[in-house]
Amino acid sequence: MANKNIVPEAKEAMNKFKMEAASEVGVNLKQGYNGDLTAKQAGSIGGQMVKKMIEDAENSMKNK
Repeated sequence: MANKNIVPEAKEAMNKFKMEAASEVGVNLKQGYNGDLTAKQAGSIGGQMVKKMIEDAENSMKNK
């Protein structure tokens, strides 16, 4: 069940989000296979994605 999107239409948006996060942390992410990334690089991308999601959630709560 790993890597299954609950909403299949969200796949492209998630890929764009991942590419943006990679760019922000200075990791050169390419389309397709990225198995040559180090654990540190992959973790920094995931960490940046989580950071941005938390910021968005906090901002949406402030605007209610």
